[in-house]
Amino acid sequence: MSTPARKRLMEDFKSLQQDPPAGFSVSPQETNIMLWNAVIFGPDGTPWEGGENQRIGTFKLTLHFTEDYPNKPPTVRFVSQMFHPNIYADGRFCLYILQNRCSVAVILKSIQSLLCKPNLNCPANFEAARVFSENKREYNLRVREIVEQSWTAD
Repeated sequence: MSTPARKRLMEDFKSLQQDPPAGFSVSPQETNIMLWNAVIFGPDGTPWEGGENQRIGTFKLTLHFTEDYPNKPPTVRFVSQMFHPNIYADGRFCLYILQNRCSVAVILKSIQSLLCKPNLNCPANFEAARVFSENKREYNLRVREIVEQSWTAD
């Protein structure tokens, strides 16, 4: 059954295949167009990029869409462990940044951008927000630990 949300997701997927964006990889699950798997790469020049061995920081996440898409953004959950002011301990991402009717590419670009520029007015992880505000050096060290774990985890 093809619904407006499913048609839009197919359009988003086709667009991503024709013009793959830099900085992330994403695709729907083979048997469920409403559930997507993604990997976001840590932006260059930030604590989120490669670790000690200069590998790229890679962070896995899932996007779960409802039939309300694109009028309602998906539920986004990081599978990778994260230490970030706008990411809850269970991996859920605070989606206050997303406007209605965003494409999958815009959603992921917004999330990647927020990795580097957290919004402290809407903290999901109060410890990360506190450390980010009070001690950037400590915050960056904690992020680097997460980055290094990102390429040693399954």
